[in-house]
Amino acid sequence: MSKRAQAFRRLTIGLWAALVASLFTWILAGYPWLICAAAALPLLAPLRGLVQGRRHTYAWATLFAIPYLMFALTEILSNPAARWVAGASLLLVFAWFCAMVAYLRTSRAQRG
Repeated sequence: MSKRAQAFRRLTIGLWAALVASLFTWILAGYPWLICAAAALPLLAPLRGLVQGRRHTYAWATLFAIPYLMFALTEILSNPAARWVAGASLLLVFAWFCAMVAYLRTSRAQRG
């Protein structure tokens, strides 16, 4: 694996952790902790494949990020009290999505 692909893999895992942490900051915007935990639980599904660098997991995890993008965008538009938390979550989930795509692009060159 190239150094660029490894860097994007580490970045993806770091952004994943930051995204999970950001979901728990929704408590500060008035959401119950149980809702925050329930929102973070599905993010455990791709963790094993992300850590192991499985391209298949990175491919489906990009689609997995879309509901989190939509939720954060909806909250930015509709909930003034949660805009700062939603903005941070939107930034993190978009960065996570871009890092996964970058990993897929850089690791593809290795396979061929």
